[in-house]
Amino acid sequence: MRIVLDTNSLLAALPKASRYRPIISALTTGRIELVVSTAILLEYQEILARKTNAIFANNFLEFITKLPNVIRVDTPFMWRIIEVDPDDNKFVDAGLIAGADCVVTFDSHFNVLKSHPFPSMEVLNPD
Repeated sequence: MRIVLDTNSLLAALPKASRYRPIISALTTGRIELVVSTAILLEYQEILARKTNAIFANNFLEFITKLPNVIRVDTPFMWRIIEVDPDDNKFVDAGLIAGADCVVTFDSHFNVLKSHPFPSMEVLNPD
């Protein structure tokens, strides 16, 4: 399964005792592919540094970008599907370009994808 992981879901999945930790486990064992772009990685870095510290953020990004099942894409085309929070479009754009099966998020702004016939991408809650 090829996914895009919204930052809020990444944060929820990181703690070892988190009920969402299987997302990280699936990533590290190669059971899922993670799609990222430069914009997504920069957001991961910014938020992780704010919530933890810069050393953890940099180490985590270095770790995931070296995984063979992390797919890095350029996003030369912007679909602009999410109008309520345009910053969320970076996840949609990367997912569509990489042919992701879904975006994993708690964010209801992504629900617009459910009613958007083309291009299509599933929205999954981490639960």
